[in-house]
Amino acid sequence: MSSSLWLILPYIAFTSFALGHLWRYRNDQFGWTTRSSQIYESKLLRLGSPLFHFGMLGVIGGHVLGVLIPQSWTDAVGISEHLYHVVAVSAGSIAGLAVVAGIGILLYRRCTVPAVRRATTRNDKLMYVLLTGALVTGLLNTVGSNLLWGTYNYRETVSPWFRSLFTLHPEPELMVGTPWTFQAHGIIVLTLIGIWPYTRLVHMFSAPIGYLTRPYIVYRAKAIDPPDKRRYSRAWEAPVTPPARR
Repeated sequence: MSSSLWLILPYIAFTSFALGHLWRYRNDQFGWTTRSSQIYESKLLRLGSPLFHFGMLGVIGGHVLGVLIPQSWTDAVGISEHLYHVVAVSAGSIAGLAVVAGIGILLYRRCTVPAVRRATTRNDKLMYVLLTGALVTGLLNTVGSNLLWGTYNYRETVSPWFRSLFTLHPEPELMVGTPWTFQAHGIIVLTLIGIWPYTRLVHMFSAPIGYLTRPYIVYRAKAIDPPDKRRYSRAWEAPVTPPARR
């Protein structure tokens, strides 16, 4: 592929990512949500969602270590290239398989539960296709390029290319000639980044921080609760049960 692709596409994706989130927040705060479908089905969701989300944390952590941290840094602290690849392949494979299993369950749920299927938009379908493609090609990079068909050190090409995008001297030529799985993974991920603000993935930036400090919500029946004469009562205190009638 031409080196110009690896120069133009990333900046288009990053610009869409940044400006799209600003536009979405200003014009569609009501739609800034996951559009949860738990009300329609919960058993498969309880299984697939943790696998997907916790697996993604591992995948993101692996990308931070492998792409954003230069090889010279790990060499400086005494981590050999062999040890790095052993950890990357083992941990990356576990995290990748967890994410693939999770998204497989979630896709099965969307296809087999009628109410969930009806609530799935075209936007969701495109998002799921790109997510699946990114995960499959990423797993091929982790397992295939390290175990099945020889070792490829992406830290000498892909990682420097990605870091160079955030400097004044991008090096798109580094991506020319890399294995097709890495190129496919890069194009799919950049496309996913570009459409990110316009999908339900925006919920990643919504953290319910207020839940950490707010009191518990206690539901009480008015018929059995005695009147609380204090002006401000604590919501987390247990209700006082009146004595039983004789």
